[in-house]
Amino acid sequence: MRKNSDMDDRGRPQTSDPAVSIPLATFDQYRSLLFSIAYRMLGSVADAEDMLQETYIRWQKTSDDTIRSPRAFLVTIVSRLCINQLQSARVQREEYVGQWLPEPIVTDLGSDPLEIIKIDESLSMAFLVLLERLTPIERAVFLLHEVFEYEYSEISAVLGQSEVNCRQILRRARQHVSATRPRFEASAKEQNDLLQRFLEAIGTGDMEGLLALLSHDVVLHSDGGGKAVAVPNLVRGADNVIRGILGAFKKLLPKTLERRPARINGEPGVVSYLDGKPYSVVTLDVADGRVHAIYILTNPEKLAHLPELSANSN
Repeated sequence: MRKNSDMDDRGRPQTSDPAVSIPLATFDQYRSLLFSIAYRMLGSVADAEDMLQETYIRWQKTSDDTIRSPRAFLVTIVSRLCINQLQSARVQREEYVGQWLPEPIVTDLGSDPLEIIKIDESLSMAFLVLLERLTPIERAVFLLHEVFEYEYSEISAVLGQSEVNCRQILRRARQHVSATRPRFEASAKEQNDLLQRFLEAIGTGDMEGLLALLSHDVVLHSDGGGKAVAVPNLVRGADNVIRGILGAFKKLLPKTLERRPARINGEPGVVSYLDGKPYSVVTLDVADGRVHAIYILTNPEKLAHLPELSANSN
């Protein structure tokens, strides 16, 4: 998307013209909410930023006299734009090489885009992957009601659907999502502990140690986009996942990778660097004391927005 002159490279409003400072300030007030919705809808940082830019352009062109609630107006625009974007993205994802995973966000304190996103369980890689089961309209209704706590009357106005339809859509969406959500979510301490043990077992080639950490029906997700090392299809079952990790990945990964712990989409993870540039991201879905899913992203396009490893980083 072509950049608007009043937006910087990250989709942030900028201007020195006092005539537009008030609408820009109003837009900026809701930017965190808008990005939080757009990223969860699309699973892409770049696409979410594009949606914010287009939302701002439409906001800028609209007369203030016709807007009773700027917040409702902006949420309506970004939600409908995201639905349209998802509908076109479905075709692109069908042609995607290998598995498709959302772009990871490093959510360590002080990182960007931490300042513009709401962090909770709905940001996790596992949750975003679950949302891929929904149609674009189901995804919008589910997120607005379950994550952003919108009432049916508000969702109806945002999406141009009747309240009855919104209730029916939400019921379907809940059925799709709840069937595969974990029964007992892990604490932060348990997540950190399992990740550390997981990495140690991989590093030492400890098959028995790995087997003790994984659920019997664990699933390995790997996204290289046809541009990096990745398994083209889902790998299911503890034995198959262990062979995949200790076999193909261990043989193919560069020996000079530098690994750093990081919060990935609000949960413990690891970013690996090659020559100071992000090479891969790994995060786990933990529940019931076991690892239920492993997410490995190596597609360089999806890692491009992550910060590089500084020379003085420990």
